[in-house]
Amino acid sequence: MTAAAATEARTARHGDALAGAHVSFGRVLRSEWIKFTSLRSTAWTMSITVLVMVGFALLSVWGITQILSNPEMAAGPGGEPLVPGENESAFMATMIASSYVMAQIVVAVWGVLVVSGEYSTGQIRSTLAAVPKRLPVLAAKGVLVALTSFVVGTLGTVLSVLAVTPMLNSNDLALDLGDSETLRILLGAPLYLAAIALLALGFGSLLRHSAGGIASVLGLLIVLPALSAIPLDWVGDIAPYFPGAAGERIVAENNPDAVLGPWQGFGVLGIYVAVILAAAAVLLRRRDA
Repeated sequence: MTAAAATEARTARHGDALAGAHVSFGRVLRSEWIKFTSLRSTAWTMSITVLVMVGFALLSVWGITQILSNPEMAAGPGGEPLVPGENESAFMATMIASSYVMAQIVVAVWGVLVVSGEYSTGQIRSTLAAVPKRLPVLAAKGVLVALTSFVVGTLGTVLSVLAVTPMLNSNDLALDLGDSETLRILLGAPLYLAAIALLALGFGSLLRHSAGGIASVLGLLIVLPALSAIPLDWVGDIAPYFPGAAGERIVAENNPDAVLGPWQGFGVLGIYVAVILAAAAVLLRRRDA
């Protein structure tokens, strides 16, 4: 190569800002993070999730304190104490973590919109043109929604504990953070929300439609459990394995009579998430954008 040719090649490389650049998972994750943080709705969604968790935790604990202030109601319908003395900490942790019921709706909507929003605006064509292998896009979105939901769920749980502690102390109720069951219940709320966000992401990618994806996820989590009220034996047999019913075991007290244990139930929910995401990955590669 002559000196003139070498100089021309160096000039061409310096003139092209993308020379030497290649698509890596880290760069895909960074691009998804930029899209994620540039949306104003993201901050609103996360803030609403935390507020909903703290608000419902306060309401739940306040309701329990009001019931306990009435000796007749505190005795419970069967004469058993409403708050079991030997497992008081786990019971109060369940009351605090019960805010996941409303928070999961916000997280599910957000999980669907993370991917369906790109289809509605046409941005998905630019995204997949930049990442021709496609699967890193879904994986990056999955990492972001799971981590963000877990962090937001953890923040909501911590703030809930701090908010209800004065109320617990003034009513001689205890929350023992050194108890393993108490910690499992409190940690279960952010874990459950992260799993629901991934499930919603999978439905959003499968259906590519915001309304359809949101309806499917909420129907699976809220409407499907209502079928367990049908007085049929086979319905009763499969009801504990519904996604919501199984996943909720992670934020519930230990029950020896339950079909699934806490971690078994969370594992069943994980299987649903894995199946939906696998189907979404297959269709993402096969369908046109």
